[in-house]
Amino acid sequence: MQFQKSTFQFLKKLEKNNNRDWFQEHKSEFESIRNNVKEFYAAVQYKLEQHDEIEKHKLFRIYRDVRFSKNKTPYKTHFAGSYSRLGAELRGGYYLRLKPGESFLAGGFWEPNKEDLLRIRKEIEIDASEFREILKDELFVQYFGNKFEGDELKTAPRGFDKTHPDVDLLRKKGFIAVRNFTDDEVLSKNFIEEVDKSYQALRPFFNLMSSILTTNLNGESLLD
Repeated sequence: MQFQKSTFQFLKKLEKNNNRDWFQEHKSEFESIRNNVKEFYAAVQYKLEQHDEIEKHKLFRIYRDVRFSKNKTPYKTHFAGSYSRLGAELRGGYYLRLKPGESFLAGGFWEPNKEDLLRIRKEIEIDASEFREILKDELFVQYFGNKFEGDELKTAPRGFDKTHPDVDLLRKKGFIAVRNFTDDEVLSKNFIEEVDKSYQALRPFFNLMSSILTTNLNGESLLD
C-alpha cells in the first residue's frame, strides 16, 4: 500500500485556497483523496496488529473546529490518525501525521493524567536506569534519537529534588518519541514498512511504561 502523490498535491492546493467555496468546488477530488488516505491508515493498522493489540483507530477529520481558535481557516492542511493499544494492561499510543514538508510519526504518552505522571516520576526518582537503557537502545536511537520529546517544566516538579541526577527526565510532562519524514520518504514504496519498523522499535519503551503504570512502587499489580 502506497501513499499517493496526488494527496500531497491536493493538500498544497488547499493550503493556498483554504476556504469553503474552493473546497466545495473540489469536493469530489477530496473524496477520492480521502479514500486513499483511509486505505493507507487501515493498512498501517493491519501491520500494527501483526505485532501489537490495537483497541481502536481514529482518522481525524479535515474540518477544523474554529470556535476557540485564532486561526479561522476551515480546513486542516494535513491528515492524521492515531491507534490506541488494547486494554488497561497495554499502555501507549501511536500517531501518524502526513503533511507536505511536515510529516512525522510519534508514539508514547502525550499529556498523561496527573496520577500516571506522578507514578512515572516516582519510578524515575527511585531508579531511572531502565529509561536510560531505552534512550541508548540501538533501534530506538536509529529511529527516534536519544531523547524523549514533549513539554517539560523549567525545574523539578514540586516535591522532587532539583539536584536529582535524573532531573531532566523528572521535568518531562510527557514522554514522546518522534520520527520526521521528508516528502520523498512518505511517497516512497517502502514508507509503510518504515512506519511499521518505527512502531516496532517503540515496544521496549511501551513495555516499560506498561509495567510501571500497572503496578505500585512495590511492584504489586493494580489490575487485580
